[in-house]
Amino acid sequence: MIRILLFAVAVAICSPLRAQTAASPSSSPSPSLEQRVADLEAYMNNAARGADAAGAHASSNIPGPGPGHNAWLMTSALLVLFMTLPGLALFYGGLVRQKNVLSVLAQCLGIAGLVTILWWAVGYSLVFAPGCPFFGSPRFAFLRGVTSAPNPDYSYWVSHNVFAMYQLMFAIITPALIIGSVAERMKFSAVMAIIALWMFLVYFPLAHMVWGIDGLMNGVWNANAKIRAIDFAGGTVVHMSSGWSALLLCLFLGPRLGFRKEIMAPHSMVLCLVGTGMLWVGWYGFNAGSALGADAIAANAFMTTTLATAIASFTWAMLEWVLRGKASVLGFCSGAVGGLVVITPACGFVDANGAVIIGLLAGAVPFFACTRLKSWFHYDDALDTFGVHAVGGTLGAFLTGLLATVTVNSNLAGPAASQNGLVKIVRHILWLEQLKAIAITIALALIGTSIIALVVRATIGLRITPEIERQGLDINLHGEEGYIVSG
Repeated sequence: MIRILLFAVAVAICSPLRAQTAASPSSSPSPSLEQRVADLEAYMNNAARGADAAGAHASSNIPGPGPGHNAWLMTSALLVLFMTLPGLALFYGGLVRQKNVLSVLAQCLGIAGLVTILWWAVGYSLVFAPGCPFFGSPRFAFLRGVTSAPNPDYSYWVSHNVFAMYQLMFAIITPALIIGSVAERMKFSAVMAIIALWMFLVYFPLAHMVWGIDGLMNGVWNANAKIRAIDFAGGTVVHMSSGWSALLLCLFLGPRLGFRKEIMAPHSMVLCLVGTGMLWVGWYGFNAGSALGADAIAANAFMTTTLATAIASFTWAMLEWVLRGKASVLGFCSGAVGGLVVITPACGFVDANGAVIIGLLAGAVPFFACTRLKSWFHYDDALDTFGVHAVGGTLGAFLTGLLATVTVNSNLAGPAASQNGLVKIVRHILWLEQLKAIAITIALALIGTSIIALVVRATIGLRITPEIERQGLDINLHGEEGYIVSG
């Protein structure tokens, strides 16, 4: 009897649940077999699933991120962080004098922490939230709403929070590049103040204009883009912005004591080479990761990055051999970084032959910028940030307009590109649109950096005292020494 009563109670409780379950398909119909197969094809091709289309009536059985694409972007985020810490830190650290090696490492670490705070608070939102053509909105402030579900504005198969962290790594390394031009003579407090202001005046608006879904210069994804420019992984956003700002800051700061009178050779080419290798490895996350999925475009970016970097490294060193009689390790390292910089905006848009052309020019043009321009104009760009990143980034942005092809990236002929007319100018006059983007980037970097430098110089000052500069930044600003030699 008790069993019968318990069974009756269970039936009474479960009957409404069965009724809800039976009614749910009518309110949210399950995808058909054809739709389910189409979703799997979309995942394999890194494209939109049926449920992502406007007016879709059926949900998807794969509602969240795709594990393969998500895993690749998480790996890419780690690789890009690896570029800054320890890659750039060791690359720059080896190029300065022994007494200042820790100052470079401290600045890289300080920038990583500072930019992360800004990115969490409002930076990510100002770059990637929908807003206006020039900057985003507070929609994602404090990463509100940035969950593990994909944001279809940027990727159908990558978690929104993973995408946000991946883009954070770009935001970290960009201002860190600037410190190469002002190494060995700027206050640590001034570096932090300048970077904080620079992110708001230069990086956040420029990144939105180029990569934001409604950005002014996002020719691939914004159907209403006024400037139909393309930048796959950051030629304008990362390298031009930091490189041109670096030039202006080193002019504001003035040369190091003893510049052009004393030998200021790198204290450790071993560290420099190790840092270069780390940068090269990490750059695959920077370039191939910018496909936002482990797809055919990522594979092409992987190939073009390799070709351009190796050829540029070889070209730079061979020019040294011909003109100076010796191929230096510094030449190989500088050429590799030059190749990485110049291929960055083009890597997902050009084929192998385009990458070879870029590699040759990336080894030659920055070489002459670093060896000739500095001697002609006598500016103290300590670690050649301008010569490599500004000149190389500008060259890469322009060459992208000449060499981009739809055959390696169908997004150049996608819906937005067709609506704004980008597809019609690829391989024709795209270079004109690139020149417009170049001009805006240079103007924003120079104007924004000028304002920041004037404000910081008038308040806390820019430069360390001559006594500290002679003794070294490590022991005076950080209370430590990079090397302790025992007697």
